[in-house]
Amino acid sequence: MNRVVIGLGSCGVAAGGRQVRSAIESSLRELSVDAEITATGCNGLCFREVMVELHAPGRTPCLVGDVTPDAVPDLLSGWFTRGEVPAEQVIGRGDDLAGEAAFTQRQQRIVLARCGRVDPDSLDDYLASGGYAGLKRALLELDPAGIIDEVEAAGLRGRGGAGFPTATKWRLARQAKETQRYVICNADEGDPGAFMDRNLVEADPYAVLEGLSIAARAIGAQQGFVYVRQEYPLAVERFTNAVQRARQGGWLGEDIAGSGWSFDVQIRRGAGAFVCGEETALIASLEGRRGIPRRRPPYPVERGFAGKPTSINNVETCAAVAWILANGAEGFARHGIGTSRGTKIFSLAGDIRRGGMVEVPMGITIGEIVNEIGGGSPSGRPIKAVQIGGPSGGCLPASLFDTPIDYESLLQTGAIMGSGSLIAMDEGCCMVDVARYFLAFTQDESCGHCTFCRIGTRRMLDILDRLCAGKGKKRDLDNLEALGRHVLDGSMCGLGGSAPNPVMTTLRYFRHEYEAHLDGRCPAAICRELIAYRIDPTLCDGCTLCLDQCTMLAIAPSSSAIPLTIDPETCTRCGGCMTVCRFEAVVVQ
Repeated sequence: MNRVVIGLGSCGVAAGGRQVRSAIESSLRELSVDAEITATGCNGLCFREVMVELHAPGRTPCLVGDVTPDAVPDLLSGWFTRGEVPAEQVIGRGDDLAGEAAFTQRQQRIVLARCGRVDPDSLDDYLASGGYAGLKRALLELDPAGIIDEVEAAGLRGRGGAGFPTATKWRLARQAKETQRYVICNADEGDPGAFMDRNLVEADPYAVLEGLSIAARAIGAQQGFVYVRQEYPLAVERFTNAVQRARQGGWLGEDIAGSGWSFDVQIRRGAGAFVCGEETALIASLEGRRGIPRRRPPYPVERGFAGKPTSINNVETCAAVAWILANGAEGFARHGIGTSRGTKIFSLAGDIRRGGMVEVPMGITIGEIVNEIGGGSPSGRPIKAVQIGGPSGGCLPASLFDTPIDYESLLQTGAIMGSGSLIAMDEGCCMVDVARYFLAFTQDESCGHCTFCRIGTRRMLDILDRLCAGKGKKRDLDNLEALGRHVLDGSMCGLGGSAPNPVMTTLRYFRHEYEAHLDGRCPAAICRELIAYRIDPTLCDGCTLCLDQCTMLAIAPSSSAIPLTIDPETCTRCGGCMTVCRFEAVVVQ
């Protein structure tokens, strides 16, 4: 039958997916073509949104990208009347609907296998693609100890950041004396530049629920929670729909799959506090209290939600569990390196040609992800650094791009795996300003409970503000390092205990940029107080576009003898003049 599938994850929606869908509906009516229109989540190729998959009897299915509402009539007319589509828009055909070989050939899609290929709201689609095979096996073939042994054999470690062995966590929760236990899926993704969990939930929510159900079976829980931030409305919607349909289909509730075992899930929405990604703060929020971390021990596996043993796993971990139980531990463990087994999802953002979501085997290097999969910088300038692990991670230079992606290797560099955000930065980025940005985020998100995090990060941020304003002092760099060590050692939870990482790693690898700021220079020409704009008279043709752009009247009009000039005292250094100049006559000095 005729079928049109449109990518309607958040990236597709942001690129105009809903408008494209409306245009598809109108064009099909005009062409008198009877076709089913369905939605799917993101397949990871966010840089090619909006994507549309075309099916017709007797023709090889075709996936096209960069679709706009205006292009829809010609696209559908060509496909349904002649079987043709614009060659430059083709991403993949037939079994290779993932397409974009440079982006996909180094990937190993386990957790992302269904993303972009199934309707995320359809339980039938999930079952047809092998869904719930893992839970069936967990219920009918294995006892709880056997489930835990299988996950242990796979070598799965938590994908939320710390990398704690999943099987160990489950075993500790199961061994607790309390008979009432809980499982929680942590979908409170809050790192700047991170969208792995959001995309996965939007594209394959049933896999996450299945993995959470397996975790519940393993530790002996009958109630689970999904904690998802309210800022992810589409993820909340698809999680909610999946829970309702799973109940209707007999995969949640009483006597699941005729096993006699019962388990149910509630969706709880968070208000977007970054600190609630920390498990004890998450539990406090889940219980209706302010999200503030508490000291450990006792750990949640001993005393968690409602004071009962609780296992908390992140979205990617849950989805990986579903795959492991369905396909076996060996298939997962054969990927990876050392004690870091399986695959890891990363979101590629920043100065990267092919931004999106990738799943790679552990052990691949940073450089392979950035340059081969991501395609390097779109500006043509070399990538000089990556921020890996979010605001709790570190900034690593290009000289370390041979570092393999595994938990221990990244720790040795001063970074962490984190949940999987990877932000590329080319030579146009100021590393002092980057450190200031991430520290400002964590300082603002601090719950304020402990002194080191509340005050220490504030004092560090004051120093960075001073450096970026050209008012730094020689002792500032030593003070930054000393404060960073105190905050790392003295903070109570993981937020404070990792907040200085961007500062510490930039001081370690980009100290020369800090020293340049002490001399009143910003090598990347980013920090406003340390730069000035001027107009090169040999390049300026006097078109006055910059004059019209400047709201501060800092640009003086030219005369027969004097070209356009910029008054440095009036200029606010917004860069608007440089943006509109067609002749690259506005330069930074």
